[in-house]
Amino acid sequence: MSGADNVTNEAIGNPLSTTSQVLETGAAAVQNFKPVKQICAHLNAYHVYASDPSRCVESNHYCSHLNEDVRQCLIYDTPEPNARLIGVEYMISTAVFKTLDTEERKLWHSHVFEVKSGMLIMPGPNGLPTGIWEEAETKEMEQVVGLYGKTYHFWQVDRGDKLPLGPPQLMSSFTSPEQFKGLKDVIRDRDRRYGVDHEAKAEKRAYIEEPEIHPGNCHPIDARLEEEELTLVVDADAMWKGSSKDGGKTQEMAGTTTDGA
Repeated sequence: MSGADNVTNEAIGNPLSTTSQVLETGAAAVQNFKPVKQICAHLNAYHVYASDPSRCVESNHYCSHLNEDVRQCLIYDTPEPNARLIGVEYMISTAVFKTLDTEERKLWHSHVFEVKSGMLIMPGPNGLPTGIWEEAETKEMEQVVGLYGKTYHFWQVDRGDKLPLGPPQLMSSFTSPEQFKGLKDVIRDRDRRYGVDHEAKAEKRAYIEEPEIHPGNCHPIDARLEEEELTLVVDADAMWKGSSKDGGKTQEMAGTTTDGA
């Protein structure tokens, strides 16, 4: 670890001492980090607070497979060596999601908008031709589009916390570009830093079939609904697809949320 890397991003505390760095290097040379070595994908997107849709956080997921139906991801604020671990996300297949009861389903979100809008990306390795990586990324998106995620953030870096303070926060995914004021600008800034174009990715992913979104899954509106109102949100992604299945009530609620942002 270099001197520039021995201070974690804006976290409270002193830089690593020489003693700590030596011990760290020695332990890393002889210990086996099998769980971490199973990480096979880096995904980047934005999470929104289920309790406060006016706040979102860039999230770098480092994911591994437990099996064909369950994935687990460590979430960091940046992809750099001094990144802060800010949360975790579990992803499950539709088949597993269908086995969950109504209360549990409220804690999970779909990835349809993230995938179809181009927001969700797999940052490519340096030196690999863009076209080759785009093909691999798009194939991965074919799988992720049908997964449900359960995400908690422990460290609220967006408000400047120097430590992971307070209770864990349930996070969700976006379902509409209008859900967060300035979302397009936020994504464009991310695109610039990673050298990608989410709109071009959306075009490449246009062929990806949209799975049915099952009732009761979490998104920033679900979190505020009463039990009897949950039946209105049959499709969590209806807003960005312009659906009027509910007679406009969901659109009206979405507008209220956006104004609050």
